[in-house]
Amino acid sequence: MLITILATIVVLGVLIFVHELGHFMAAKAVDIAVPRFSIGLGPKLWGFRRGETEYVISWLPLGGYVKMAGMEEMERIEGGKADDGASAPVSDAGLVQEQATPGPREFESKSLPARVLVISAGVLMNFLFAFLVFSGSAAVWGVPDVPPARIAAVTRDLLPPGTEALAQLPPNVEVTSVGGRSVEDWTDLTTALRIARPGPTTLLLADGRTVTVDLPASDSLREVLIEGALQPEYPPVIGRVLPGTPAERAGLAPGDTVLQADGRPVRVWQDLLAAVSANPGRQIELVVEQGGERRTVAVVPEAEAAAAGDSAVGRIGVLFVPPRHRPGLAGAVVHGARETWTMVALTVDFLGKFFTGDVSPRNVGGPILIGQFSGQAVRMGLEPFLRFMAIFSINLAVLNLLPIPVLDGGHLLFLAVEAVRGRALSLQQRIRLTQVGMVIVVAIMIWALANDVLRLFGL
Repeated sequence: MLITILATIVVLGVLIFVHELGHFMAAKAVDIAVPRFSIGLGPKLWGFRRGETEYVISWLPLGGYVKMAGMEEMERIEGGKADDGASAPVSDAGLVQEQATPGPREFESKSLPARVLVISAGVLMNFLFAFLVFSGSAAVWGVPDVPPARIAAVTRDLLPPGTEALAQLPPNVEVTSVGGRSVEDWTDLTTALRIARPGPTTLLLADGRTVTVDLPASDSLREVLIEGALQPEYPPVIGRVLPGTPAERAGLAPGDTVLQADGRPVRVWQDLLAAVSANPGRQIELVVEQGGERRTVAVVPEAEAAAAGDSAVGRIGVLFVPPRHRPGLAGAVVHGARETWTMVALTVDFLGKFFTGDVSPRNVGGPILIGQFSGQAVRMGLEPFLRFMAIFSINLAVLNLLPIPVLDGGHLLFLAVEAVRGRALSLQQRIRLTQVGMVIVVAIMIWALANDVLRLFGL
């Protein structure tokens, strides 16, 4: 629990800081005064002042803001005043009055392109953070080799309702398109399955045959299909040997390539699994290539209990680890850009399906779900944790671009209206629209939190 809480604090803290830092740096670059830089919302928990800016951590860690001089609509929503005690003029009727001439360091005094830059800088920093993480991960840990678009095997028990036809596919079948979208490798195949509209979807096979499945609308069911039921075609190379297992006692080692198992040729990893699983407690021979030399080893798979009603299966204690390659600095940058764009496309596609009703609102998650994912990611290691942060950063960026007043997309919408009309909306109009936007955002947050609570109780 403690690890999960700390991981959640790190994820939210870092990504909020990155986003607000973008606004802050852009505001300073165009000489806009910044009275406050806050990580979190609500009352101040801790802070310090440097120059004209007060840097604070606030009580509610679900957002942050950079208070810029001249953005009175945001000050009214925040309910605070500038540090010098000044605020927008208020008439006897309680309405905010327009200032005749904005000060030289106020937001409204800057050119339209400068204001667009300041508002856009937060999401741009989130995209940049993701790009740097993906590129750095490729440079430091390498890039997993992408298997071809061939389904080596299908786990029948994990197929979601409507996709049972996939169980009839022969082993190692190659897919060339999904729903009319051409695929070239396993990444293309899984991406196409993720973004395809729910309902009947046709897979075209390399031999000209087709298979039609009814793809679920639920993202979780679709992930079970992609990550669990469909198995990619990987080479039969041992990645890890677990200690105290039959494989270790037989002298198998990481890097060994299995050529034959129980007298049958082994072409892909699933061939090895099939031979071992079918022989619990019975000695089988493996022909392996080790250090450039072939040798034959005898191994007795240990019996492992299977699902209720099924016979035991054999296990020898070897794991497959996807091979990686280091693409070099230029290759890592290209990989980072490609992966960033893919994640942006998937996020936009999810939002599109959400607004068209193709995705259930129950799929929306809140802080509890974020915490669960953060905890799972940090337990998997540094690289998966950083990649989770990068993906979440892209989600935050895309969500912030929604044209809802109070979000960055809403402010950009105000500026777009100003560009078309030749003059800005009045301050009173912006305040009213921003208040409406705040209600919408709070409603979404409450809905997401309610979904989290229902998930906790299995509802």
